[in-house]
Amino acid sequence: MAYLSPGVYVEEVPSAIKPIAGVGTSTAGFVGLVPDSLTVPVKSVTNERVGAGDGTKTSFNLPYPILTDAGSFAVRVNGTAADATVSADGGSGNGVVKLTNAPPDKANITGDFVQAAQVTPVPAGQVVLCTTFSDFVRAFGDFSLDPGQRQLAHAVYGFFDNGGTRCFVSREKGTATIASSSLHNFEAIDEIAIVAAPGLTDAATRDAIVTHCKIRTGDRFAILDVAEAVETSGSLDLELLDPSNPASLLPSSTDFAAAYFPWISVFDPPTKLLQPAGDGTVEVAPSGHVAGIYARVDTTRGVHKAPANEPVMGALALRYRISKAQQDGLNPQGVNVIRNLNGAITVWGARTIGGDANADLKYVSTRRLLLYLKKSIDQGTQWVVFEPNDPSLWARITRNVTAFLTNVWRAGALFGTTPQEAFFVKCDAETNPPELRDVGQIVTEIGVAIVRPAEFVIFRISQWAGPTQ
Repeated sequence: MAYLSPGVYVEEVPSAIKPIAGVGTSTAGFVGLVPDSLTVPVKSVTNERVGAGDGTKTSFNLPYPILTDAGSFAVRVNGTAADATVSADGGSGNGVVKLTNAPPDKANITGDFVQAAQVTPVPAGQVVLCTTFSDFVRAFGDFSLDPGQRQLAHAVYGFFDNGGTRCFVSREKGTATIASSSLHNFEAIDEIAIVAAPGLTDAATRDAIVTHCKIRTGDRFAILDVAEAVETSGSLDLELLDPSNPASLLPSSTDFAAAYFPWISVFDPPTKLLQPAGDGTVEVAPSGHVAGIYARVDTTRGVHKAPANEPVMGALALRYRISKAQQDGLNPQGVNVIRNLNGAITVWGARTIGGDANADLKYVSTRRLLLYLKKSIDQGTQWVVFEPNDPSLWARITRNVTAFLTNVWRAGALFGTTPQEAFFVKCDAETNPPELRDVGQIVTEIGVAIVRPAEFVIFRISQWAGPTQ
């Protein structure tokens, strides 16, 4: 109570429950397999003089490390093309050029090379907050030819490119899977709401992420990738995405995660540097880009809007082009397909893994809205701790939660023409009997009617002969 004058007081009403900040519903946590040392392309060096010879020397060290592969460089001796091999290690971290059929009168050796830099990422397990891609580069290094770094870097870049604003990134220096221990440091960061391990599709990693979201924290959602190649004898085989198939490549069914298929093609700077004549594209897992779409939709529409029918920024092509008929078989199984629709690469699915088998929680937006409500109400009612557990407290809780859910209903997240149709809040003597009060518990029952996405649009068309005369 706050006393205004002797004998006069007013009840102090705690702050109303506030929804989690816009970034709070879509802050991502990314884990990747990144080695302790990376070789990162820096720039292309043209016509670099690498040495002078007397007609007998056939090996010259470059003053910097280089990256190269067959066909990506040209060596000339006094302006004449010469065959050579190029190694990224000249014995002291420098590149080395070895001529194999140089003319005997060579003097100046020139060539086109890709200069590289050695980068040491932050220690494994350390979590870094990134609000721009530059933050990621400073901590983990730029795009690289290393497979793990390539997947992680493109995931973070795609996250920001698609509307993400904040993510926490950590690396594991293993070679195959993400151990559950590598997710431990994410647990203390309340802000994280989405978790992904871009490009890692092994069962151990998937199970560790789902356990982290569902059991360890209970308030997060996982975005998982389907395997890069879904093929039998070199051809697309959608039977491998049937959960009833013993050889299925899908993650285990869960309403705390969603899976996206297929992988997408993006522009990769190192690939273009090494192969200037090519288009510079590589295939990467879509989970990072999809996490950015989650963030974009959360900000522009709200967490209740399904993160689908949205373009994938940065995606140039798809590994597989899926038809509507093919998707009709995948959708009930919880495979969220990324399709090329009228020239736009678009996420065209919004189901949790398992699809129809998850009943009321088969939609991504339904599960995420429940997580959002739970986390918002939990954080917004911490003031009740150590308060006297009596009818006055029950009434204040009911009043605050009702006010919050009314705002959620007005935003269009709950179904009903009135708040009474959309939700109920019950905190009274019935939900808080003496045996619960004696052990320090206060129980509030909340029910909500959630708006489901309009997943199918159906038109009924019939032939009409016109009005009768």
